[in-house]
Amino acid sequence: MSDPLWSLLLGVLLIAMVLTGSLLARILLSSAMIYLAIGYVMGPAWLGLIAPDPHSSSDLLGRIAKIALLISLFTVGLRMEVPLFDRRWILSLRLAFVSMTITVGLIAAAAAWGLGFSWGGAVLLGGILAPTDPVLASGVKTERGTHPDGLRFSLAGEGALNDGTAFPFVLLGLGMLGLHTLGAYGWRWWAIDVSWATVGGLGIGALLSAAIGKLLVHLRTRHRQATGLDEFVSLGIVAVTYGVAQLCHASGFLAVFAAGLALQRVKERPQAGTTSLGIAPQFHRYAYGALATHSHHASATMTHAVRGFNAQLEKLAELTMVLLVGAMLPYTTPWRDLWWFIPLLFVVIRPVAVFAGTLGESVGLPQRAMIGWFGIRGIGSVFYLLFAIRHGVTGPLAQELVTLTLACVAVSILVHGATIRPLMRWYMRPPGDNAGT
Repeated sequence: MSDPLWSLLLGVLLIAMVLTGSLLARILLSSAMIYLAIGYVMGPAWLGLIAPDPHSSSDLLGRIAKIALLISLFTVGLRMEVPLFDRRWILSLRLAFVSMTITVGLIAAAAAWGLGFSWGGAVLLGGILAPTDPVLASGVKTERGTHPDGLRFSLAGEGALNDGTAFPFVLLGLGMLGLHTLGAYGWRWWAIDVSWATVGGLGIGALLSAAIGKLLVHLRTRHRQATGLDEFVSLGIVAVTYGVAQLCHASGFLAVFAAGLALQRVKERPQAGTTSLGIAPQFHRYAYGALATHSHHASATMTHAVRGFNAQLEKLAELTMVLLVGAMLPYTTPWRDLWWFIPLLFVVIRPVAVFAGTLGESVGLPQRAMIGWFGIRGIGSVFYLLFAIRHGVTGPLAQELVTLTLACVAVSILVHGATIRPLMRWYMRPPGDNAGT
């Protein structure tokens, strides 16, 4: 297709996002459902405008998925303002570590005993399908502030964390297939891929982002320098934290999520003899320059600008990845086992893992059931699929992974997208109203 036609198509898609936003909010359709359908029409099955073959183009597609995932993780981190040592984090941590590990095990068992996978391929499939998506669940995104809804907060925290904590299981599966070094008795996997990747990733991301944020606030409030270009701050922190973490063999995904958490916690440094412009910065009343260099508001102004920019990037990332998923669907193959495997994943494995992983937590049955249902698969699963293909998975196993992953992601977008709004309306109703239903 010629450049003018590509330009026209891109422009129509972007304008359509704006025009249909309020309409989609009133009907039982999520934006991802529309993008998926458009991607399928644009792909080899219909118009053939794009042909994103996950086998031959895994390197390019993997890089696109990685960028989209990094943007989403940083954005989620910027939104989560609950204090780090608040016990509300416990549920997200248990979901991201305990429930996810159980999910990998149950998926691996189903793949080995039900689909005939080798145990290496089964564990790899578990690592690919276990992570949930913090982006596609637009109807259950966590709110800003220190008192968000518990359901939204736990799902957002889980989705951001388990995109990083699933990586060791992907590497374990590759190692069992002879495509990654695990070390004698798995020592390298435990020491580097699990322990150091997790702790190092979170630590590197938090320290670097906090240091960059404090430096910028200092330069702006004490020297009236380094103002503007907050979009570059966002992209720069994502790139630096991911790059340093990867060079140190730590988790780049956890580093970027921790960077978002750390940046919006950089504190103001009021100067003696200065007064605040109000309880909170009044962005509509004061010029950017006045707020960005004011010692009472510089940090909040920077975070506000970075958060707004990343929110728009997140929408573009969602559009790009879901279009690609739709266009990649023709590369799947018909497989009758999909008819039992996908319902097993969503209706049995996910709820069982959530209930088992949250035992002992003071979580009501409605909230636990909602968490069990909204295990939305998305960008993380697509990235890990492409990562596995790039790292040597070929032949029938690669094709089976492509079919299972893309089918699960597409069904998740459709089924979860159609149920988010009615279920959230039911969940948010006053207790007296719920009792009568």
